Amino acid sequence: MSLGSVQVNKLNLLQGELRDVERFFLFIGRGNGTNEGSLLNVNNDSDMDVLLGAEACNLKTQVQAAKVNAGQNWNAAVYPLEAAGTWADAVDYAMEHMSCEAIVITDAVTSSAEIEAMQAKAEAIMGQYMRPMIFIPTCTAIDPATESWSDFTTSRNALLNDLACDQVNPVATIWPDDQGVYCGRLCDNSVTIADSPMRVITGAVVGIRSIKPMDMDDIEISMANLTAMDAERWSVPQWYPDYPGVYFGDGNVLDIPGGDFQVIEHLRVVHKAMRKVYLLAVPKVADRKLNSTPASISSHESYFMRPLREMSKSVEILGTTFPGEIEPPKDGDIVIKWITKTSVSLYMAARPYNCPKKITCNILLDLTNYAE
Repeated sequence: MSLGSVQVNKLNLLQGELRDVERFFLFIGRGNGTNEGSLLNVNNDSDMDVLLGAEACNLKTQVQAAKVNAGQNWNAAVYPLEAAGTWADAVDYAMEHMSCEAIVITDAVTSSAEIEAMQAKAEAIMGQYMRPMIFIPTCTAIDPATESWSDFTTSRNALLNDLACDQVNPVATIWPDDQGVYCGRLCDNSVTIADSPMRVITGAVVGIRSIKPMDMDDIEISMANLTAMDAERWSVPQWYPDYPGVYFGDGNVLDIPGGDFQVIEHLRVVHKAMRKVYLLAVPKVADRKLNSTPASISSHESYFMRPLREMSKSVEILGTTFPGEIEPPKDGDIVIKWITKTSVSLYMAARPYNCPKKITCNILLDLTNYAE
């Protein structure tokens, strides 16, 4: 004998949206006495004179430059350092309270060890919080009273010699606000995170660029100097002869020669995929629906491929295609491999689109006499 019973269960199929942190940067640097030691949220409506003080400081300069270059719907976090505070301590505090895509250290680095410390901190954040992180440091500007452009290029390039830090993207200070300008271009919501900061189609950088910086000999910065710094993997501004405006070169990452992450756009799309897949993987811990049967493997190939499918969505309008962040996944782009009865590994392929950074135009004459 038995008694009838009814049970109703709520099943979660994990079909909801996954949160984004892309384009949300944390700025850390010396302030001017206002809100020091506080973690601030800022956006397009923020009054920086109120939040960061009326007096000028480099932190405020970079945040303002990022704001105007990012355009609509920009938001960020800012941590003005206390007198005895360090950027490393500020990062530790911030990671307990928020997540972001990149950390911008506005106080200039003066040694290679500082850059290596940023790489170590990025790896520590990944280990503790499972958050892929990018650090964006800068260097000191030229001293026009004592330095030539040759001195400047040589000394700043020496900071990056032989460094292998594939989560650090250093930006040179040519104009005073270049670091903020560059970060603003990375946070522009009108393009994807797969777009290079080198792009010209979205317009020149916003800010005063009509007056080029001068050295001790009253010589202007030249593209020759910028080319030398780009070769050493600084991200630098650039311009084109007979084309108005100042733009940017590659977003150079301190990866090893031949590495996959030598430019920022490749690093950003992989980091985005890592963040999304992590959020899908956690609920699958000890879920027996993920098993080694053919049906389960097929189902979970589709499940884990979801972030790459979403990142690959393109839009076509009036015959023009606006590509997604990566190419659409193909059959075989995900492999689920069972290592033991309780350990499974996933391998996924993300393909960035080709992007023209060097364009060669060849013009030919046709001297055929069509009158004959």
